[in-house]
Amino acid sequence: MAVIWKSAINEELRYEAEFYRQRYLHEDMALSHWPTQTIGEFAYVTDGPHGYHIVDELSPIVMLTAKNAKDWFSERDGADPIAGSVDIKNKRSSLEAGDIILSTRGTVGMCALVIEESLPANIDQDVARITWPDKQHLLPEFVVAYLNSTFGQDRITRYASGMVQQGLSLEKVREIPLPLLSPETQAAIAETVRAALRMRRQAVKNIHESEQTLLRALGLENWQPPEPLTYTRSSRDAFAAGRLDAEYFAPRVLELLHRLNTDHLTVGDMAPARHERFLPDQTGNFDYIEISDIRTNGTAISETIPHVEAPSRATWHVKAGDVITSMVRPIRRLSALIAPEQNGFVCSSGFVVLQPKAVPAEVLLTYLRLPPVCELMNLHTSASLYPAISETDLLALPIPHIDSEVQSLVVESVRAAQSSRRRAAQLLNAAQRAVEIVIETDEATALAFLNTIDERNSPSP
Repeated sequence: MAVIWKSAINEELRYEAEFYRQRYLHEDMALSHWPTQTIGEFAYVTDGPHGYHIVDELSPIVMLTAKNAKDWFSERDGADPIAGSVDIKNKRSSLEAGDIILSTRGTVGMCALVIEESLPANIDQDVARITWPDKQHLLPEFVVAYLNSTFGQDRITRYASGMVQQGLSLEKVREIPLPLLSPETQAAIAETVRAALRMRRQAVKNIHESEQTLLRALGLENWQPPEPLTYTRSSRDAFAAGRLDAEYFAPRVLELLHRLNTDHLTVGDMAPARHERFLPDQTGNFDYIEISDIRTNGTAISETIPHVEAPSRATWHVKAGDVITSMVRPIRRLSALIAPEQNGFVCSSGFVVLQPKAVPAEVLLTYLRLPPVCELMNLHTSASLYPAISETDLLALPIPHIDSEVQSLVVESVRAAQSSRRRAAQLLNAAQRAVEIVIETDEATALAFLNTIDERNSPSP
């Protein structure tokens, strides 16, 4: 129990008990021992344009939303491309590398460092852009580590408000205090974050290698499909397929099917669907994977949700080693391998959950993410707003037998990517913990902790 003197109630005039949790009071006390500067004192903070945004599928500029700030570094996954005019009219929220984006509506507090790979980009109204000119005085990597620490996240949670949907005003973002650490400590924390980014980028290279290896084995690496101006097919073929769209009968599609159907095997033959239904309880939480949680690297993140708030689409249990692939907009290559720590998680009904039986999970994942295979999936979609392929059509997709040597190379590359991502996660956890150690103890202890990271994360003999 905490007793708060009336004199301790600040200009917020907050009286609810949750605002004065023991943890929050302990953090206030620890932070009070440090000189601080609020975000608004050193940075410019703004949100993105409100209302409707013009979508332009040919534009290189994307609109980043809260979901693009989920995992420390900004990503373009699932972001809508916007017309250049939208970006021109909203230069205040046009992002640059080294900026920080922070979700301010719904799931408040997701925070990411803007990196080159996600640009050019703007943000929507539910995201704050934090940018400042003197990035040598306060390093962006240190700032994002602080905001992702318990001190930063608890501050955001504490000052968010709203009954139905939580929100954090831009003014509250500007009032977040930042401890002014020594340049040496900032640099050590920042370098740990940069090392994690290098590991993430290495993982991307590994995934690209796995895809190129498989494309070469399938004869599709430099494939130049036929693109005649006109072509004909018999009415018998059209009636058998039950469709009349020209794209479905294009010669390129016929040749692709011929290349992939050499062994007359299907995805369902190699990896049957898992139908283990999720039934929510009255108490407790579960980890939920939705379509927007699929990353471009073939992994999935999740959100912890109370059972009583389970979305209606939370349908299937997944197991370690399963491959999940989205039936909605398959052209976006939305497939992921379920990690060991995600065993028993729940995914949306928008996924097909596949159990690799006659093919390694890493090979199946890579195959389903190949652009030509995603193009085949897309040809089977229906509806215009949310084009989706049926589970039956997905399981019927052709997949050839893949040479064991090729399989080994693909598995090796995918596992190398997984190892790099795990190392990145360890480094980010270390950067976050170092911030907390500094504030709770001192800089020397935090620096000593960071100096032991390599030793702590090395495999046991």
